[in-house]
Amino acid sequence: MKRPLWLLCSTTVTLALLASCETSKPATDVSATAGSNTPGATSTAASGESMESNGIRLTPFSDSPKFPEAQMQMRSPIAGATLPSGEVAFDYQTTNFQLTKMSGGPHMAEMANSMKGQHIHNIVDNEPYTAHYDTKFTKAIPDGQHVVLSFLSRSYHESLKHRGAYDLTVINVGNTPAPATPIIDVKAPNMFYSRPKDTYSGADAKRIMLDFYLVNTTLEPGGNRVRATINGTEFMLDRWMPYMMEGLPAGENTVKLELVDGSGNMIAGPYNSVTRTFTVAP
Repeated sequence: MKRPLWLLCSTTVTLALLASCETSKPATDVSATAGSNTPGATSTAASGESMESNGIRLTPFSDSPKFPEAQMQMRSPIAGATLPSGEVAFDYQTTNFQLTKMSGGPHMAEMANSMKGQHIHNIVDNEPYTAHYDTKFTKAIPDGQHVVLSFLSRSYHESLKHRGAYDLTVINVGNTPAPATPIIDVKAPNMFYSRPKDTYSGADAKRIMLDFYLVNTTLEPGGNRVRATINGTEFMLDRWMPYMMEGLPAGENTVKLELVDGSGNMIAGPYNSVTRTFTVAP
């Protein structure tokens, strides 16, 4: 029995549309839990391909255990507070995230991992972070105005990057008058350094994580990016993701991170350019 021509055409179009929908489903955003990247943009980082130059390989990864419901709030000190000189008392509230638990996942055994488990990174004035495994602790902070960034971290120090997993606060310590203009605009694009840090040896030195924290900005091809210069070799990163560094030589290594715009110009901010050194033990 012959079918009417209009029915055959209709069937063909329908099948074509179904096939098109199936093949054009948007790819899962590799940074969905990292919060601030433009879904669907293509880049080396987005596809998970390695970038390699001068023997240094940089590989983004997105297959860490996800904690999309994890939340953290710094209850004290409150923003703008003036605190007595000396030890500052911090108090956080965390939900849907267990401090001191091992994060698991494929990278826990591949990179330096804290045997104390998941924790909070507390960064003052973009200095090297201190790791804390309890929601309450004290920390010595000099007199003056200070910028405090806190965020939740997996046991192997990879930050949770979604909204609600961090806190950015300006506080004042001691009797030093606060500057007329705060040292940071908390609503502007800001970058903070996290890893690598200190010394890596043995198996931990084979794959070393590069991780940084962004606030009020996105990274995307043609837009804002992070220029990472590792031992003088430059890589342009257009996705906010953690990266595994391989091929680093023994001895002191240097990482410089710069938050730049689509033209490669520095974006103003007190911490948007930072240089750190770390050691790879022979």
